[in-house]
Amino acid sequence: MEETFPSHVARLLASYEEVGGLNHTDRHNLPSKRALDAICAGLLRLLFPGFHDERPLHKEELAGITRERLQALSTRLSDQVAKSLSDDHTPAPEAEVARIADGFFEGIPAVRRLLRSDIEAAYDGDPAATSIEEIILSYPAIEAIAIQRCAHRLYLDGVPILPRMMTEWAHTRTGIDIHPGAHLGTHFFIDHGTGVVIGETCRIGNHVKLYHGVTLGARSFARDELGKIVKGGKRHPDVGDHVTIYPNSTILGGETTIGSGSTIGANVFLMQSVPEKSLVIYEEKQLRVLPKERNSASAS
Repeated sequence: MEETFPSHVARLLASYEEVGGLNHTDRHNLPSKRALDAICAGLLRLLFPGFHDERPLHKEELAGITRERLQALSTRLSDQVAKSLSDDHTPAPEAEVARIADGFFEGIPAVRRLLRSDIEAAYDGDPAATSIEEIILSYPAIEAIAIQRCAHRLYLDGVPILPRMMTEWAHTRTGIDIHPGAHLGTHFFIDHGTGVVIGETCRIGNHVKLYHGVTLGARSFARDELGKIVKGGKRHPDVGDHVTIYPNSTILGGETTIGSGSTIGANVFLMQSVPEKSLVIYEEKQLRVLPKERNSASAS
């Protein structure tokens, strides 16, 4: 390897010149994935004190620890927000970075109130749930929703890149992919959760329950005169209040609305709106259950 090392280096350098778009040199610094790991982990400790700690957290030390955690997290987040807002010619204005960070942490109590409603929905909606502690510590949806609700605040403030990195951090850990742009109502519960995809322009009402494998996605993409996809626009469905969507259902389109009080059965593929209090299921396929012994006898 030592003899061929110089040639490997030369080929890589040639590749850097030949293949554009994969290099980020002589330009502004980008947000750091390693720093993001610390930010998301710190957010979970801030949102759920005592649940993400290796030792017991006593109430009398909570004020001091919260101050320390908030200060450390504020420094990290401000640095990454500044990197996200900078470009090759202009660094991010310090006042704008401070405003965004201050507003973000001011909103943490509101996020905690929403998360409390999500946990209540999980407890009330899952007969297997034995305690609030079990839900916070072991339900992947709570972690994914918690990070998304935080990332959503940065998304609304116009911070690029960083919010998506945050929700992808949660996606990697939980298998639940919620775009930071999606609006989530109160009492939101994702049961099991693996494979759930919620698109950027989704608007989800209150008391909504999704099961694993549900996709709330885009139906098609508008294209310009050169055939390139037009960015932005309403692409993903809206879901009303008190809706349940069962496993592996796919609902597509920016004009698609699921009316409040509706239930979408398993494995449904839907690209049209349904009125309030609808039940959407497939009826053309019939399930048959036959005794195995009779089948074996007829086969012989």
